[in-house]
Amino acid sequence: MKDNTGKPTNPRAQRKREQRRLFWIVAAFLVVVGSIAIALVYGPQATVLGLGCLLAGAGMLGLLWLILTVMERLVK
Repeated sequence: MKDNTGKPTNPRAQRKREQRRLFWIVAAFLVVVGSIAIALVYGPQATVLGLGCLLAGAGMLGLLWLILTVMERLVK
């Protein structure tokens, strides 16, 4: 949704918010949809192990995002 208040916008801050929001959407999608798929294919007992692995994968994505954020700050 566009902001029509006439105030100047900060594209860098907006991009940063968007990236953070998209990261959380992707991580949640990975964990939720992955868990549902595992439960449907292998059953609810396998979901516990699968959920652990999916959370580890989401953690790896978070670590990657953190490394890239730190690198971006170092370059500036």
